[in-house]
Amino acid sequence: MFEEIGSAGSLTGSPLVRVLRLRDFRLLWIGQATSLLGDHFHFIAISWLVLQLTNDPLALGMVLALGGVPRAIFTLIGGAITDRFSPRTVMLLSDLGRLALTLVLAVLVLTGAMQVWMFYGFALIFGVVSGFFLPASMAILPTVTRPEELQGGNALVQGSSQLVSFLGPMLAGGVIAWFAHFGAASTASPQLGVGVALLLDAATFAISVVTLWLIQARAARQTGAAAAQQDVWQAIRQGLHYAWEQPMLRSLLILIAALNLLIVGPLAVGVPVLANQRLAEGAAAFGIIMGAYAGGNLLGIVVAGMVRTTRATGLIVILFVTFFGAGMMAMGWITTTWAGAAIMAALGLGNGYLSIRLITYLQRRTPPDLLGRIMSLILFANVGLAPLSQAIAGALSRGSVSWLFFGAGVALVGVAVWLALQPFVRTMDRELDVTSSLGT
Repeated sequence: MFEEIGSAGSLTGSPLVRVLRLRDFRLLWIGQATSLLGDHFHFIAISWLVLQLTNDPLALGMVLALGGVPRAIFTLIGGAITDRFSPRTVMLLSDLGRLALTLVLAVLVLTGAMQVWMFYGFALIFGVVSGFFLPASMAILPTVTRPEELQGGNALVQGSSQLVSFLGPMLAGGVIAWFAHFGAASTASPQLGVGVALLLDAATFAISVVTLWLIQARAARQTGAAAAQQDVWQAIRQGLHYAWEQPMLRSLLILIAALNLLIVGPLAVGVPVLANQRLAEGAAAFGIIMGAYAGGNLLGIVVAGMVRTTRATGLIVILFVTFFGAGMMAMGWITTTWAGAAIMAALGLGNGYLSIRLITYLQRRTPPDLLGRIMSLILFANVGLAPLSQAIAGALSRGSVSWLFFGAGVALVGVAVWLALQPFVRTMDRELDVTSSLGT
């Protein structure tokens, strides 16, 4: 499958350029970027219609929760299923299921038959299906690239995700508004805009299905008799046991969980509180600061994709976590919007770069037959801790938002010190070399 790259001597130039030479990666990249755009159409359309039908924020919160909770829970099951079959198979079946669900949803909306209770059922089913899809989508990249192209591939995938996340909601809102105006001026359905947005979402799933069907990914695992007979719960326990018994994997999972706990909540809750209480621009300040963070993330992802070396991983992790701590402490005492934007842009750059380095390292370090389960643990650490972090940040910010940021920063510096004391930090690159030489 790597014939387009040629000999090992041709591994020159930017990693972003090298990975784009791979046919299967191009198919994956195009299909998933298109599908992600459709996800934003789905989110905006459903959120808007629920509010239009109920005028109740609680109803919207319930719909989102019914999608989010099973998504978090089923990532662990999805990881085990991915390892039993293949990432491509799980993604293909998930997208076929979501395509059918979205078409049914669009028909119900366009015919005016949609009722509020149906949103809860659809949200629950979508959440379950997404729980299977997400770990598979993180495990598929090593099956369509070589280790040398993984970092560039991750950068392109995550970079396009950031870009689509910026453009998608605006495009979705524009489509809904335009068709809603057309529907109001004619005899068409009053929910025409939402229905069209959902049809466009279905079209993106169809594109993803076609691209996945055309991919000829190599096998990501070696299936033995024991693995074939292992049930899902045994597979999940095996993945948890492996991650806990490996000092490097255990520590990196703890690190990812700590970063989410100490950063997600303070940014999601603390930044709008800061903008409201302290910054003259108010809501505009909130938008500018978060926009700077998103822009920094995108730049960091691009930089990671252009860097050819994967050395000094442990030192880079320690330095960046320390940098995050210093940045969070500084955020608590800003008095101008532009100071906040500058700090958040720098934090975003570091976050984008480090996320690519870490995910690439884990993809290369994890045995192929466990990759889906390890990726599902990372997703669970991301998705599962976000609500807890936001709740804690909300409670603490009622006292002092400055001390919320300062406390999170001090805790991050403590995490960096803990990392520096871990023996595996000095051997991370050596372990990766050994793993690569074994062909895993």
